[in-house]
Amino acid sequence: MLPQVERPSLRERKKAKTRATIQQHALRLFREQGYDATTVEQIADAAEVSPSTFFRYFPTKEEVVLWDDLDPQIIPAFEAQPGELGPIQALRGALRVVFSTLPAAEQAQQWERSQLILSVPELRMRMLDQFTDASKLLAELVAQRVGRDPDEFAVRCFAGGLMGVLLAALFAGANAPQTDFIELVDASLAYLEAGMPL
Repeated sequence: MLPQVERPSLRERKKAKTRATIQQHALRLFREQGYDATTVEQIADAAEVSPSTFFRYFPTKEEVVLWDDLDPQIIPAFEAQPGELGPIQALRGALRVVFSTLPAAEQAQQWERSQLILSVPELRMRMLDQFTDASKLLAELVAQRVGRDPDEFAVRCFAGGLMGVLLAALFAGANAPQTDFIELVDASLAYLEAGMPL
């Protein structure tokens, strides 16, 4: 169960709604006419905002695809997992909690974003850049759970292993779009937890 969080202010909710609207229109245009053929001006027009408003929310066209608001949900869900669970079990539990509360349309949008990221070389490269930050964040969460320093070599390796299986799940899912992505991620983490036997 997620810990109780303070309700965002009206201003924050409006900003979140505008950001989500811009991203939804961007993904629709990318689907209809391709990523490269779609301009920021077209996205802004479809979302009924100015190009300058687009850039206030997303500094580049790439960012409109790469952005999601899952980390602020996954982190407290991970921290709320029972203390006796190891880091892999806690991450599996946190992902199940977060994705089970996402409406089907949002789950489909997450999957669509992932497939687009993997299909466009510049997006794929930017995603790999983001993995550095994600790996550092995972190392901090793992270290906190097991009472270690996040800069310890073993903790960093562990976080890198988590990122590796998540990336493998992403690539595997891209080749089998009918697959339930959350089940695939859970299976990849279970495989890591089992010691990755071959």
